[in-house]
Amino acid sequence: MGFGSFEGEGVPKLNAEINTTPLVDVMLVLLVVFILTAPLLAQGIKVNLPQAQAAPLETQPDPVQLGIQADGSLFWNGQPLAASALQATLEEAARRQPQPEIRIQADETTPYRELARVMAAAQGAGLVKLGFVTESSATGRQDHEPATSR
Repeated sequence: MGFGSFEGEGVPKLNAEINTTPLVDVMLVLLVVFILTAPLLAQGIKVNLPQAQAAPLETQPDPVQLGIQADGSLFWNGQPLAASALQATLEEAARRQPQPEIRIQADETTPYRELARVMAAAQGAGLVKLGFVTESSATGRQDHEPATSR
């Protein structure tokens, strides 16, 4: 049994190849257009801009590291701080403009009463930016967890 085809002796065969000549022609024309227009787009227009006076940006003060050890001893930026001088030191920091952020770093065995005492003293001094520094157990790096007191 033979199968017939639509191609007869007088019918030309279909060409299944892709003719890339028109595609290359279009791409070359686009390349020439972009080459000619690119320098025109790069040129700027001279404009007289008005002069303005702006206030300088407010710089953020360095945060203060407040360390609390398990025995209740305090450290202000790594320097020992007497418990009796804590309130005066916090009040001095609260008077600075802008106020620095107090980053509390407590030993893991520090009783909560010591931490609560320091936070109450900071609030009483008028400090509003408190943060807690913790160490991630998975990575061993320090994380800073900001908190704001009102």
